Amino acid sequence: MNLLHLCQWLYASSLATTIRESQYGFPVIETAHVLGITVLVGTVAIVDLRLLGVVMKREPVSEVLEQVLPLTWCGFLIQFCSGSLLLFSKAAEYYWNPIFRIKLVLLLLAGLNPLIFHSTIYRSVATWGESRITPIRARLAGAFSLTIWGAIIVAGRAIAYFHHR
Repeated sequence: MNLLHLCQWLYASSLATTIRESQYGFPVIETAHVLGITVLVGTVAIVDLRLLGVVMKREPVSEVLEQVLPLTWCGFLIQFCSGSLLLFSKAAEYYWNPIFRIKLVLLLLAGLNPLIFHSTIYRSVATWGESRITPIRARLAGAFSLTIWGAIIVAGRAIAYFHHR
């Protein structure tokens, strides 16, 4: 089964049909998606802005991360579940949408950023985590994260305005 057939199968599923045909299904799921992105990106932004030395300069980076991480995961879970349902309901349409494809690439980059950050520069956080000015690689990771998440939000909104003809 190729990707197009999978998208068509998802689109034709009873769950997708129920979401599309329900008066409130899609709007409720989309609202959950917006609330989830608020929690996810809001908590990520707190860490990123700390890495950039903009906020919470007196708080150790590890403590900021420890405090917001549970909420970040909660936002991610809401995003994953609601995004999956939104995708199912319009999979055949999204398959052709170039903005949706861009969003998927951006999401991949957003996921790789913390993996790279935690497996490299964050390993030495004990030596720099209390500094008001973090190492350049930590600042670059924060700036990259803010940029990518901003682009994801823009792409997510733009999906509705680009249709396959």
